[in-house]
Amino acid sequence: MVKKIVAITLLGFSTLVLSACNHGEASNAQQLPPPPAVGVAEVSAATTTLWRSFTGRVAAPETVELRPRVSGYINSVSFTEGALVERGDVLFSIDPRPFKAKVRAALAEMAKVRSQLSLSDKQAKRASQLLKTKALSREEYDQRIAARDSARAELDAAAAALENAQLELQYTEVKAPISGRVGRALVTRGNLARTDDTLLTTLVSVDPMYVYFESDEQSLSASRALLSVNSTPKVRIGLSGEQGYPHHGALNFIDNRLNSDTGTIQFRAVVANPDNTFKPGQFARVEMPSEQVTEAILVDSKAVLTDQDRRYVYIVGENNLSERRQVEIGPRQGSLMVIRKGLQPGEKIIVNGLQKILLPGMPVMPELVAMDNSLKNTQAAGQ
Repeated sequence: MVKKIVAITLLGFSTLVLSACNHGEASNAQQLPPPPAVGVAEVSAATTTLWRSFTGRVAAPETVELRPRVSGYINSVSFTEGALVERGDVLFSIDPRPFKAKVRAALAEMAKVRSQLSLSDKQAKRASQLLKTKALSREEYDQRIAARDSARAELDAAAAALENAQLELQYTEVKAPISGRVGRALVTRGNLARTDDTLLTTLVSVDPMYVYFESDEQSLSASRALLSVNSTPKVRIGLSGEQGYPHHGALNFIDNRLNSDTGTIQFRAVVANPDNTFKPGQFARVEMPSEQVTEAILVDSKAVLTDQDRRYVYIVGENNLSERRQVEIGPRQGSLMVIRKGLQPGEKIIVNGLQKILLPGMPVMPELVAMDNSLKNTQAAGQ
């Protein structure tokens, strides 16, 4: 009887334990979190032009150091420092009174010489008539002809002196030789300005502008095919503080030799500057086309991870399991990166939610996004 009671008791305890175990397993199953949501993009291949980045500097196509052509005291400064001026605008005025006096003196000298020439001309004509009647010696005739020719030469010299005096009077108004932006006045009213010596101000053209940059020999070799096909290759330009390369220009000069000290060759791009965005001396970022790849695979650069010196990505394999894939990368193109080896078109690469993948083989819940819009959808897979 006692054995029967013990057997019944053990059976009940075993049933209770099994029931508790089953209940625990069911409870644990209910508490397992769902696979994390990640954004995936489908890998595709397309013909793509690759670009290389360089650092350049902005320069004005025309730069003028304004100096006076005549010496004199500055009468007035006729511009606002830093303002835009047009070609022909008067910027400085030099006291014109001494030069007006020179013009009057040159005019008087010219009138005097013209009078002498008139007299010499009449005497030469009279001498010619007298020579025919032998009333005048040949020697005296030659003297009168020489006097007439000398008076003509003196008239030419007086005319040249008058022209020079008039030019000097014009030079008392120092005018802008080009249209552009003027610098500060380095000489003010009342100061002496010396011919071809005193620097008055500087003037730079503003539209268009040049951007100079240096390329290494390897980049030049890679770009040679594209540059030879297009007579005016396009470039993209960005300034400090700007995102990306919002400005577009065109190459208009490539130097004819490499710098033997640096192993680089100079390029020049021209860019429109109607809003005065570019200023001489600014640093600029320049992108130039370097290579055309027929079957290029580009992925979001933030999907490429680093493990020491190796690069890898996560793709979504069978049964939505994450798979680590080692890749060989190429140059970066904006927010995308070229993949040389390791990926095939049609595969799905994880671009968003990578921080949720704790180890390879982990199940995920993929949500498809476009590769070129992956940056705009960074929150789509994270919520």
